[in-house]
Amino acid sequence: MATDDLVPGTIATRAEVKALYGGAIQGGIQTPSNGKTVLIYSDPKAGAKHGYTFDGQVEDDEYGPLFLYTGEGVSGNQQMTSGNKALLDSVTDGRQVLLFVAAGKKGAAKGGVRHRFVGPVLVDPVLPYVERHAPGGDKVMRRVFVFRLRPVPGVTWSLTDADVAMPATVSSVVELPVSPKAPVPPAKQKAKQTGVKDKKTEKHSTGSTTASIRGGERQVIRREGQLVTAFEDHLTAAGHVFNSFQITIEGEVGALVPDLYDSTDNVLYEAKGQATRNAVRFAIGQLLDYRRHLKVPDGLRLAVLLPEAPSEDVQELLMAENIALVTRTAEGFDGFPLTA
Repeated sequence: MATDDLVPGTIATRAEVKALYGGAIQGGIQTPSNGKTVLIYSDPKAGAKHGYTFDGQVEDDEYGPLFLYTGEGVSGNQQMTSGNKALLDSVTDGRQVLLFVAAGKKGAAKGGVRHRFVGPVLVDPVLPYVERHAPGGDKVMRRVFVFRLRPVPGVTWSLTDADVAMPATVSSVVELPVSPKAPVPPAKQKAKQTGVKDKKTEKHSTGSTTASIRGGERQVIRREGQLVTAFEDHLTAAGHVFNSFQITIEGEVGALVPDLYDSTDNVLYEAKGQATRNAVRFAIGQLLDYRRHLKVPDGLRLAVLLPEAPSEDVQELLMAENIALVTRTAEGFDGFPLTA
């Protein structure tokens, strides 16, 4: 088999892929010594015992197809090192990323599990990954990195119904400690290619973009991440304790993740990177949805966190829904702490 023969839909053993690109026949992320390629292997059935329950194709969004892939590290908090770092760095270093999904062991040589080549992928440069929590091989809950993969422009992936991410089998409430902060890509680099589980707050802060994702969207996501980080620092200085939640719903794929929960004041915050009416309306809907599932003390208050004040009518909308407003100012944050 030659590299030209590897087209989406090709079935090959890992040994055959190794012969073409290098790497190894074990491990989910391979970084061949050629320095040009990252090989990623997805096998949800085998990975489920290590908490790899997020993998698979999910519903298309406004930017097109999306495939989720859990990083490497079977126990303990995953670290942005080794294969995980290589996959993340492909956003800026131009390495080609090739995605394979398990296609069974039948007819495979020893150690050469058969995989279907889905196609070349791009790690979403605007939001490369999200952090989730899942049990590891030792059954202890830990943080995992769930990478967000997009097709290379002009490529049609080879996917089947079996590649769809599996929905949650139960709804649960599990409290976890706040996870350590994870690194994000350098903000000034540009891409070379055009249940409830308590967790760390969700952050989106990278400066890359692709031809299929608007630059404005990138800036809004960056701004939201910076806003949440600044507010976390503000809460810390005020002596508040905060975290967030990972909400999984039976029968649904993925998880719901509020931006921040201030347990000191029993306030749930949803941040937006711009103060438009649509952004605030979206935040209101998210807060109302999250509130239904959270196991927190009575009297939970809801608040929207914005980089500046919205229009007076939007402020009146928030007041009518009994949702507080906190905005960033040159001196700190207006509206914090919330009044009773």
